[in-house]
Amino acid sequence: MPLPFLTADRAFDDTTDDAALPFEDRDRWRRPYRPGPWRVAASAVLLLLASYVLVASVIIAAAGALPGAAACAGLAVLIIAAALRLLRMGTWVSAQGLRRVAFLSTHTVPWAQIASVRTAQQPVRWLGLPRTVQGQALVLVRKDRATGEQRLLLTDRNADFLARRTAFDRAADTIEVWADEYRRTA
Repeated sequence: MPLPFLTADRAFDDTTDDAALPFEDRDRWRRPYRPGPWRVAASAVLLLLASYVLVASVIIAAAGALPGAAACAGLAVLIIAAALRLLRMGTWVSAQGLRRVAFLSTHTVPWAQIASVRTAQQPVRWLGLPRTVQGQALVLVRKDRATGEQRLLLTDRNADFLARRTAFDRAADTIEVWADEYRRTA
C-alpha cells in the first residue's frame, strides 16, 4: 500500500533541475523533504508495540474475555493512528498556502497572510524536548499579526533534520522559494 505522506516527491531531490517549483499540480499539498530517521524510528517502534497489543488482543479473545480483547484492539488502533500522525507531522506547501502539521493540530496560513519566511539563528528545542540548543530555524512571520508573531516551521534539531544539515538547508530553501513565488502572486 503506497503511503504518499511518508516520502517527499522525487522532484524535490533532483538537484540538477533549475526550476524551484517543478510541478504542474501545485494545488496538491507536498512536504518538500523526507521524514528524518528519528521520526521514522519512533513510528516503527510504535507500530511494533501495536503489533504486540494486537497479538495480546487475539490471545485475550481466544481466552473468552471479549471486552478485554476489544479494549486491547482499540488501544492498538490508537497506537497505529499515533504512529501515522507522527509520520505526517511537518511543514507542507501548496498553491493555497503553508501548512504546519503538529501531532494534535494543523495550522494553515494562506500565502496572502505571510509577510516573510526566513532562516534565523536562534535557540531551538532539541528533538522537541524542553532542552534548547543554538541552531537554525525556518521562521514564518505573518502580516495579520500586530506584534509580528513568529512561528517556527522547521529547525535543524528536530526529528526530521537532526544530523542532516544539508537536508535542512535544502528544505528551508525550497519552502522560502515557494513563499517568495506565491506571496508575489497573492
